[in-house]
Amino acid sequence: VVVCGPRPLRGRRGCPDQASAAGGRHHCVLVLGAGLVWVSSAPRMEIFNLAFTISAVLTALATLSARAGSESSAPTTAAFRGFQLTFLVIYYVSMTADWLQGPYVYALYSSYGFSKHDIAVLFVGGFGASMVFGTFIGAAADRLGRKRFCQLYCVLYIASCVTKHAKDYNMLMVGRVLGGVATSLLFSSFDSWLVCEHNARGYESKLLSGTFSWMYFGNSLCAILAGMMAEAAADRVPLTATSSPPWYYGGYCSPFDLSAMFLVVALALITVFWNENYGERSARQLEASRAGYLESASASLHAPIKMMMDDPSIVLCGTVVSLFEGSMYIFVFNWTPSISAGMSTTPPFGWIFACFMVACMGGSSLFALLSQSLSCEKILLYTFLVAAAALSVPIFATSTAYVLTAFLVFEACVGIYWPAMGTVKSKVVPEAARATIYNIFRIPLNAVVLGVLLNQMDVSMAFFWCTLMLAVSFGCMLLLGARSQKQPSSTIEDGEQALINHAEDDGK
Repeated sequence: VVVCGPRPLRGRRGCPDQASAAGGRHHCVLVLGAGLVWVSSAPRMEIFNLAFTISAVLTALATLSARAGSESSAPTTAAFRGFQLTFLVIYYVSMTADWLQGPYVYALYSSYGFSKHDIAVLFVGGFGASMVFGTFIGAAADRLGRKRFCQLYCVLYIASCVTKHAKDYNMLMVGRVLGGVATSLLFSSFDSWLVCEHNARGYESKLLSGTFSWMYFGNSLCAILAGMMAEAAADRVPLTATSSPPWYYGGYCSPFDLSAMFLVVALALITVFWNENYGERSARQLEASRAGYLESASASLHAPIKMMMDDPSIVLCGTVVSLFEGSMYIFVFNWTPSISAGMSTTPPFGWIFACFMVACMGGSSLFALLSQSLSCEKILLYTFLVAAAALSVPIFATSTAYVLTAFLVFEACVGIYWPAMGTVKSKVVPEAARATIYNIFRIPLNAVVLGVLLNQMDVSMAFFWCTLMLAVSFGCMLLLGARSQKQPSSTIEDGEQALINHAEDDGK
C-alpha cells in the first residue's frame, strides 16, 4: 500500500484504464460487504484484528484502483515531482512531530498528579489560544511570509515541548498556549505556502489535488509510525525527577523530546529548501505591495472579513470546514467510551487507532480514484452523506461490531475530506489573504471544541450533534457547488482588488 500510493498509471497511448478503475470500485464494494458480515460474526476480541485486516485490504484495493484508473490531463515534469517531493517530506516530518505528542498529553498531565478538571482547563487554554491568537498570526503570515511562519511553527512547538518537563501548572499552561498557536500555523501556513508556490511556479491546477491526496495518505502513515515511536520512547526510561524539581525527564516526557527532534529537522529543511511567498501572484498585487497597501490590509482583519462577507462562497466554505472538522473533534473525544460501552474487557485502543489510520489512508486513495470522474464538490457531497449515516449508528446501536464498522467508514470519509477540501479551499479562498482566512475558519471550529470540553454530554447526544453538523455541511456544500458552477473562478483576482481598495480607503 505504501509503495503504490495514489499515483496515476498511464494505459495504452496515455489513456486511463477505465475498466480497471471500474473493476477496482466493484471489488472494493464486494470486499466491504463480505467484510461487514465477517466482522459482525467474529468473536469480541477478534473483531479488531479482522477490522485491521479488512481496512488494509480495502485500502490496497483503493490504492491500486487509483493507480490503474487515474490519469491527470496535465503531464508531470521532473521539476514538479522534485517540488512535490520536497514539500511532502517536510510536511511529513512536521506532522510526525505533531502526532508524537497526541497520545501522551493527557497521560503526562495525569502522571504529574493534576485532576481531571485541571487537565480540562489546560486543554481549554490550548484551544482558546488557537482560536484567539491563531487568526492574528495568520494575518501576519500573509504579510510577513508563509515560510517564515512555518519556521515559527517549529520554534513555538519546540518551546511547548520543553515546558512538558516542568511539573508546574503555570508553565504547562504556557506550553498549551504555545502549542495551540503552533497548531493553527500547522493547519494554515503549510497549505497556504503550498498553494501559492504551486501557482507561482506555473504548474497546472489539476496537479494540486494529487499533492493533497499524497499529503493525507502519508499523514495517516505518519500517525501510525509516530504512535509506535512514541510508545517505544515512553517505555525506554521511567519518568524521573531531576535534582532540582519541578523538572522531570524520561517516561511520558520522552515522546515530546522526540517530537522536538523532528521539529528541529523540519526547521532546517524549511530554511534550506523553501522559498518565501506572500501570496503575491499578480502584477496588481505586486504594485499594491510596493505602495504599502497590502501590508496595511493584511495587518488587520477588516479586509479579509469584508472579503468573506462580500463572497458567500467563502462563508459557505468556512462553514463546511468548521462543521465537519468540529464533528471530527467530537468523534475524537467520544469514540473511546462508545466502543468500551459494548465490551466487558478493555479494548486494544492502540490497535483500534491503527485501524482508523489505515481506513483514513484508504479514503485518501479513494479520493484519488474518484477525482478522475467527479468534481471535489460532488465528492464532498457524497462524503458528508456517508459520514452522517456512519456517526448516526452509535446513537441507536450498541453492538461493538456495528459501532466499529461505522467508525471505520467515518475515518475513510475523513481521508476523502482532507484532500478534497484542500482543493476546494485553494479555488475559493483568495491568495492575498489565504492564511488569514484559513485561520478565521478555525474560530468556530475551536468554539465547537471548547463547547464540547466545557459541557459534558453523553455519547449518544454527542453523536447526535455530529450527525446534525454533517447534515448542515451537506446543505452548505450543495449551495457551494451550485455557486461554483454558475460563477467562474475569479475569486482570487476579486479578492486582491478588494484588499487593495480596502487598504486605500483606510489610508485615506
